[in-house]
Amino acid sequence: MSEQAVLAGGCFWCLEAAYDDLAGVEKVESGYTGGQVDSPSYKQVCTGATGHAEAVRITYDPAVISYADLLRVFFTIHDPTTLNRQGNDIGPQYRSAIFYATPEQKAAAEAAVAEFTPIWGRIVTELAPLGRFWPAEPEHEDYFARNPGSGYCQAVIAPKIAKLRKTFRDRLKQPA
Repeated sequence: MSEQAVLAGGCFWCLEAAYDDLAGVEKVESGYTGGQVDSPSYKQVCTGATGHAEAVRITYDPAVISYADLLRVFFTIHDPTTLNRQGNDIGPQYRSAIFYATPEQKAAAEAAVAEFTPIWGRIVTELAPLGRFWPAEPEHEDYFARNPGSGYCQAVIAPKIAKLRKTFRDRLKQPA
């Protein structure tokens, strides 16, 4: 039976592209969570005023990839030490956050923070209960796959994908 994980690590295009490559991941959906506005738009979220984070909802098969492994990927492909920022993307919508749906996910998130703190030093990743997840507009889905040559994709997303493919080669859907 499939399970879901909701993670925010800067721009959702980056996370979506990375998790799409992993064996056991059935679907990755970009969207917004953690805010106060119902059915927010990208334009609203980009202001930073809604409280939402750009996030992905990952549907996965826990018999193939564990929640803990999804979190290991998360802490490898983004910088969990910068508050409300990933590179040039600045604002609370780009915060590092794990939105847990169960006590088991919360415990796994706490364990992952403990595992990666010696590697990163101070981690500012927010751990928060999952509220409503609002899917992003259709133009945000599969953004990297549809726009691999764009400047943002080449400068920001491609290096994260390269790191994922090198570090988690044994977890990929297809060998890189």
